Amino acid sequence: MQGPPQPGQMPSPEQIAAMQRQLAIDAEKAGMTVPEFIDHLRRQAMEQQMRLQQQHMQQQQMQQSQQQGDHQHNHQQGQPQPIVPGPPNPLALALAAFLRSQDLKPRTCILNGERKDMFKVKRALRALQSPAYEKARKKNPALPEITDRASLENTFKLLPMSMLALRVTKSDEHEGHDHAPPKKGKRVKGQWTVRIEQQQDAEDEMYYAWLWEGSQVMRKVYAGLFLLLIFIVVLYPLWPLKMRQGVYYLSWAFLLFLGLFFAMAIFRVILFCITYFVLSPGFWLFPNLWEDVSVVESFKPAWAWHDPNPKKKKKTKAVTGSSKAQSTFSAATGQVAPAEATTTATATTIATGPVRRAPIMSARVEELADDDE
Repeated sequence: MQGPPQPGQMPSPEQIAAMQRQLAIDAEKAGMTVPEFIDHLRRQAMEQQMRLQQQHMQQQQMQQSQQQGDHQHNHQQGQPQPIVPGPPNPLALALAAFLRSQDLKPRTCILNGERKDMFKVKRALRALQSPAYEKARKKNPALPEITDRASLENTFKLLPMSMLALRVTKSDEHEGHDHAPPKKGKRVKGQWTVRIEQQQDAEDEMYYAWLWEGSQVMRKVYAGLFLLLIFIVVLYPLWPLKMRQGVYYLSWAFLLFLGLFFAMAIFRVILFCITYFVLSPGFWLFPNLWEDVSVVESFKPAWAWHDPNPKKKKKTKAVTGSSKAQSTFSAATGQVAPAEATTTATATTIATGPVRRAPIMSARVEELADDDE
């Protein structure tokens, strides 16, 4: 007599016949027909599976409630808690929305090839200690109360726990490569290439990058309006005759304006070339035409003489300021100003001789000043 089939092995005809006979015997004992007994076994299996699922869900709920209790206990006891990333919760989203509305002086960084907003931790902590946060807590009492440094850090850590903002540090994308260092291009002030750190702490001098971009409602509205506009343009043949004629005339007017603009741009170059040799140093028509100014300011002034050395204006202003200061010093003291002088942040002494200039460190000083604010 053959035994029951092994797992993964097809039963033989003899085994199938033996199973059918055993099934008929069990159905006769239960007082049911064979089909009724099979349905009864299926219901029992489904009920057992549902009971197992309910037990599993109850265990998960108990674990979550225990974790929440530990979180509240640590928060009340003033102990910093470790960061365990998870899905965003409404409380973290409300905190992120509040910090997004505050002036954290964000800087643009490159994270995984994408532009992100980066901010300093100390500015976010200041915002959480500001009266604005208290007003936000009155509107949303679920926001954590901040009483000490530990509760402050635990509140801020809601961002990395929900993957809304993560700690980043400056990195070199070519670090560890064997190739020669790349050529230095034009540096964009304040823009870093960063990487995400595994240790998500909340110290004052650390930087965090926003992964949460805020509400996307308006972006979806703009996208819908743009699609609607494209749909309207596609239906141009179905427009009324007057609307099509109006668009036709407007397009010609725009092309005429564009042609006149380029003709004027070419004419001003020709005019400058002529006046450069006839009326040196020559003059420009609309000198601010290609400057980074508004549309109205591009046409002001209407014309101006060409300045071959624009840097000399700064020197002239410096000499004029020194002369004015020297006359003020002489009028106040009745003495001649000293021959040499230096300029500091606290006092300014007048100079009549050549001025010694210190190395220019403006770019670095501005960046450090911005970080320390």
